[in-house]
Amino acid sequence: MTRLSVNINKIATLRNARGGNNPDVIKAAQDCERFGAQGITVHPRQDERHIRYSDVLALKSVVKTEFNIEGYPDERYLHIIEQVRPAQATLVPDPPQAITSNAGWDTIKHRSFLKEVVFKIRSNGVRVSIFVDPIPKMVEAAKEIGADRIELYTEPYAHEFSLNRDIAIKPYIESAKVAHQAGLGINAGHDLSLENLNFFAQHIEHLDEVSIGHALICDALYYGLENTIQLYLRELNRVTQYFT
Repeated sequence: MTRLSVNINKIATLRNARGGNNPDVIKAAQDCERFGAQGITVHPRQDERHIRYSDVLALKSVVKTEFNIEGYPDERYLHIIEQVRPAQATLVPDPPQAITSNAGWDTIKHRSFLKEVVFKIRSNGVRVSIFVDPIPKMVEAAKEIGADRIELYTEPYAHEFSLNRDIAIKPYIESAKVAHQAGLGINAGHDLSLENLNFFAQHIEHLDEVSIGHALICDALYYGLENTIQLYLRELNRVTQYFT
């Protein structure tokens, strides 16, 4: 079954907008787990505009499911991974000023750099996932680098879904097949939503995990956090029924 990891960055953004501790990011993470999420994802950026370094340390001791820390693998990020030792480190190529992730790694161009980083992280007993575009050669290079998983960057899929979903999903099917044949685990994330999640998961049979933040938190404003998480899990469970 595909696991749902809830990205709680947007909850931290709301807290930081006013100061204080409302909403409580740590409690929100615990509630997400209590409501059925199988993982918690954070992306601590250098400017701490949402998740703070102190949040990551606090979450270390309370997250009972899989803890996934995303980030650009500079020295600061590597220090966080070494100190916290989450279940998974997801490497993204974002520069410090990026609003959000907007492309996957060129795993061929950055092969040497990523190979060294992956070795360091895995030496701490942490699984490594590399954020990639749905391009088979980038997936193959991720395997050569030593990654355990890839995370398919799904914003292009989400953008094209309403225009032609069959065309939108095609490169992801091809890339997922390459990943599975290479022995890589398959994650996905970015702009997945209640509208497009089920179709995506139906066509990516070996999908291990989806990481969803923005759309899920937006939906929670209308449906409530518990109900929203159950709605997303239902979309993933319908896929399990489809395959079986």
